[in-house]
Amino acid sequence: MAVPNYTYLKLKMPGPYGVITIESTYEHAYDCDVECIEYAEALMEAETLITNLDRLSSEAPDSKRRAGTFEPMEAIKLILVDPAYPDDRALRISATFDIK
Repeated sequence: MAVPNYTYLKLKMPGPYGVITIESTYEHAYDCDVECIEYAEALMEAETLITNLDRLSSEAPDSKRRAGTFEPMEAIKLILVDPAYPDDRALRISATFDIK
């Protein structure tokens, strides 16, 4: 039962003791407009993000890839870090590694 008047930025509605009038300023109306636009943009970005996450979660993972199974594509050389302890630590580097 409220009646807005956008020209004068007033809202009138019936109250228990007569008409209730709410006034505003153009600056406040502009600030509210900007806030509503920013909220709508943030809401659209959130919905887009949720849609993208749903799409990514529904994609089937590659059955050939498994965690913890790494096989090098090319030949490797085993270089001992400390020759005194041959079983302790070693580096694996490409067998086709360029010296330069």
